[in-house]
Amino acid sequence: MKARLTLITCAAGAALLASTATGAQAAGGAVNHRTVGVIRGPHLGLNMSQSNNWSGYNKGILETGTPFQSISGSWVVPTASAHKKGEDEYSSSWVGIGGGCLDTTCLATDNTLIQAGTEQDVAADGTASYSTWYELIPAPSISTPLAVHPGDTVKVDIGQAVPEVWNITITDVSTGQNFTTTVPYPSTYGTAEWVEETPLLLGTNAGFSAMPNLGTVQFSGATVNGANADLQSAEAIQLVDPNGQVLATPSAPNSTRDGFSDCTYSSSC
Repeated sequence: MKARLTLITCAAGAALLASTATGAQAAGGAVNHRTVGVIRGPHLGLNMSQSNNWSGYNKGILETGTPFQSISGSWVVPTASAHKKGEDEYSSSWVGIGGGCLDTTCLATDNTLIQAGTEQDVAADGTASYSTWYELIPAPSISTPLAVHPGDTVKVDIGQAVPEVWNITITDVSTGQNFTTTVPYPSTYGTAEWVEETPLLLGTNAGFSAMPNLGTVQFSGATVNGANADLQSAEAIQLVDPNGQVLATPSAPNSTRDGFSDCTYSSSC
C-alpha cells in the first residue's frame, strides 16, 4: 500500500483555525490535515471534451463574457467500491472557480483554482472512506471536520465576500450540519466547474489515481454568480486515462440546465 504522509503547514493551520464547523463535533469529526499523497489540480487533458483527471462541466469567461465570482452545486455522495482488488483508489467530487478551459476550444486555461467537495476513496483492502475538504491551488488541500456518508446530499457554496476574500461553505443537507471558512485568495475568475476527479498521487506510485466504482453521481442546483448555471453540452468533459480508456462520462444537462449525471466506467451516461 502506498505510504501517505501528513503535511502540516503554518498557512494551512492558520486557515483551519480561522474556520468554523457547525455541528461537526456532534458528528464525531476531528480536524485533520489532508495528506500529501493525494492532490487535486487544474484540468489536465487532451482538449475541452476529454481530460486525464476531470469529468463534468466547465464554463469559461471567454464563452460567457462574465468573470465568475460565486459558484454552487449539490450532489449525492456516491457509494465507493473497489474497481480492481488490491489497489488504492481515489475520487473527488467538487465545485470550483478556476483551473479550467477559458472557452470550449480550450486554447487557454485558468491557472488559479479555489475548490471544495467530498472525497470517496477505497483502500487496497476494500475499505471505503468518505470526507470533506477545500483547496486553494497551489497550497495543499485541507480536510474539514464535517462528516459525510454515502447517500447524503452535499451542497457547496463558494463566493467572493470582498475582492480576493472568499467564503466557502460545505453543507450536508441530509444531516443539517455544515462547515464554513473565509479565506484570502487571488483568483483570476476565469472558469467555473462541477467535477468528478481522479486526484494526482505523489510519492512512490506517482501519477493519476485509479478510479473506484462510483456508479452514477448526481449533480444538481448548479449556479454561477447567483443564477442558474445554464449548462451546455459543449461544456461537458469526459475522463479518460492516458491509454484512452474511459473512466467517467457526464450526461447531457438536465431539463433545467443546472444539473447532470456522471457515470463511472461508462462511455455514455
